[in-house]
Amino acid sequence: MAEIILGISAFYHDSAAALIINGDIIAAAQEERFTRKKHDSSFPENAIAYVLQEGGIQIEDLTVVAFYDKPLLKFERLLEAYHSFAPKGLSNFITSVPVWIKEKIYIKKLLLNKFKQGKGKTPAILFTEHHLSHAASAFYPSPFEEAAILTIDGVGEWATASICEGNGNQIKVFKELRFPHSVGLLYSAFTYYLGFTVNSGEYKLMGLAPYGNPASDQKTEFKNKILANLVDIREDGSILLNMDYFDFATKLKMTNDRKLELLLGLARRKPETEITREHINLALAIQEITESIVVAMANTAKTLTQSKNLVMAGGVALNCRANTKILETGIFDKIWIQPAAGDAGGALGAALAAFYIPSKKERKLIPNTDHMNGSYLGPCFTDKEILNHLRKYEPDYKYFENFDHMLSVVSKKIAEGNVVGWFQDRMEFGPRALGNRSILGDPRNPEMQKIINLKIKFREGFRPFAPAVLLEDVHKYFTPGIPSFYMLFVFLLRDEFRKLLPEKYYDMNLSEMLNHLRSDFPSITHVDFTSRVQTVDKKTNPKFWKLLHEFKKITGHGMLINTSFNVRGEPIVCNAEDAYLGFMRTQMDLLVIGNYLFDKKDQKQLHPSLISL
Repeated sequence: MAEIILGISAFYHDSAAALIINGDIIAAAQEERFTRKKHDSSFPENAIAYVLQEGGIQIEDLTVVAFYDKPLLKFERLLEAYHSFAPKGLSNFITSVPVWIKEKIYIKKLLLNKFKQGKGKTPAILFTEHHLSHAASAFYPSPFEEAAILTIDGVGEWATASICEGNGNQIKVFKELRFPHSVGLLYSAFTYYLGFTVNSGEYKLMGLAPYGNPASDQKTEFKNKILANLVDIREDGSILLNMDYFDFATKLKMTNDRKLELLLGLARRKPETEITREHINLALAIQEITESIVVAMANTAKTLTQSKNLVMAGGVALNCRANTKILETGIFDKIWIQPAAGDAGGALGAALAAFYIPSKKERKLIPNTDHMNGSYLGPCFTDKEILNHLRKYEPDYKYFENFDHMLSVVSKKIAEGNVVGWFQDRMEFGPRALGNRSILGDPRNPEMQKIINLKIKFREGFRPFAPAVLLEDVHKYFTPGIPSFYMLFVFLLRDEFRKLLPEKYYDMNLSEMLNHLRSDFPSITHVDFTSRVQTVDKKTNPKFWKLLHEFKKITGHGMLINTSFNVRGEPIVCNAEDAYLGFMRTQMDLLVIGNYLFDKKDQKQLHPSLISL
């Protein structure tokens, strides 16, 4: 009899659902993709409906419903935090506790009501600790029989980081770091202080940091002040935060702005205001501190487990620069990171933990291959469904019977400077577009970074773009030239493709650095010659691989800009209607959905009510 497990994450940010059948990952998706509310935290009704439909499953077929954390433990932590810092945070306590008492501590009752089966039966309801969900999401889909497991995020119930060991079908916990001492919250605090939004702006901080001057006295001074006053880093990577400078334990903001301003000599940057050299150097300072903590934790994981392999999850595992620092140490032979490393991936981890841990079922391992299906676990649509989604817009399109013929046309258009929305097959699970819900451009074009950032994504011009590269060619362009399927490491562009930097490069302002021609591929080369690389395998994504191959025939380079198909403040597109509206509301030139090609100049203008973003 099939064992069918539904995993759920909800109520904090990035709600999601995942379905596994007899240990195989069938489907997974974030709720935001369906509701169009970025980082949607609501109960994932739509995501659940999708994953059940994808698996051909009815509610009465479910064996287990697994929730990704333990609400009562989280509520305990909330109460103890308010008690520890009292009377600070009284107003926030009065606001938040009634919500918990009314709703959040009764999640089991909610789940029982949602998943009633025939004759009053319900599936088993299991609750997995938050960091065990992360650990399970990292280990069980990995290609390793055994591995050290490192999970780092803001906070779960009490844990903010954990070191575990995965062996066969079991996970053993060695160490935990506990709230309020948190690497994720430290990084989020500086995300907030630098004027970005917590839980989404961390990518911006990471992208901003390389503009900082590694040799500057100011950066060093910022680091020294932070290390002397804000965070005590122990040899094993555990930390102690000085809570005099942080308000996240008791208030709805991250930092004590007044105290931090006095310490750093720099006021908190207000959102959307100018980014100065001081802000940039502070971003680099906290990035370097975070990297040192993560590397220390990885060293401890190695010491405790003696494993040659490392797997990672939790929001901090999306910091590709910190991941790369671990890679560069060489302490592990192989590293695998869950592509949906944040809370969304907790839904998958909860389901996998519920399958493997209680019954000790044997894992199905394939050498050098993970079980994430390239992270292509979301919905896909037939030609009929695509046309049904678009019919009301009366679009003009060309349908290609021969997909390869269309690839030839599209690759030429990209080489001519056109920006293409690319929509194929199953949607990606996790925050990265990996070639199925992507915006594509020519990395050789020095204007392309500016065009896509400002005229299509409507976001800050400094944001870097990732290259998608043919797996077999990655070593020609980058070092180390190793597989990187999920954009979770940064590689250095090889010297032969670089341009000389001016003598006073780091004295330039943000705009001047951005506009300096750094390489033969300026639109994917960050200011420090790094790129967040995605390698594309013919086996995992044959359509995207073929497009890169066609582009190589024309230009000599099997590489494209690949950024997520969304605009600022919106989730990645899910269905054809989302894609078409995104195409029409921006300055994208072409849109490809399956075998359909849409040219902007042939489309009817949208009704004014649909134009505003």
